[in-house]
Amino acid sequence: MTRRDDPSRVDQAPPVVSATREIAAPADRIFALIADPSQQPRWDGNNNLARAEAGQRVHAVGEVFEMTLTRGSVRENHVVEFEEGRRIAWTPAEVGKRPPGHLWRWELEPIDESRTLVTHTYDWTRLTDSNRLQRARATTPERLAASLDRLAALVESL
Repeated sequence: MTRRDDPSRVDQAPPVVSATREIAAPADRIFALIADPSQQPRWDGNNNLARAEAGQRVHAVGEVFEMTLTRGSVRENHVVEFEEGRRIAWTPAEVGKRPPGHLWRWELEPIDESRTLVTHTYDWTRLTDSNRLQRARATTPERLAASLDRLAALVESL
């Protein structure tokens, strides 16, 4: 097999990846942790989020919340999808700049009063910044699953 044909190469990664997990908690409790940026570093499976100021709880499309990354840079996250307790998605951008086109989405589907199916998706089909392509390609379903696992451990312990 030539290097070019090697399926493990990150340049062949699909532009949309997701992971799904059942979590033993009601959707509203899980969504509260996702929609509150100050809680996100507690369960981030990418180890990319350092902190976010309290008081930025998301309530609607069009809102913007700020997050400090582990390398110290700040991102403005533009909320582009929102349905309370069910779905939230945002596109990150450098402060004062337009989002370069990648999107993080969370979808929650209640199974019953105490269990929820949660899907976490990373979509870089519209990514325009070539400097971000390598990192985008390195975002795998396993990394998304790590966030789901950490989120589950946190919310199931509450």
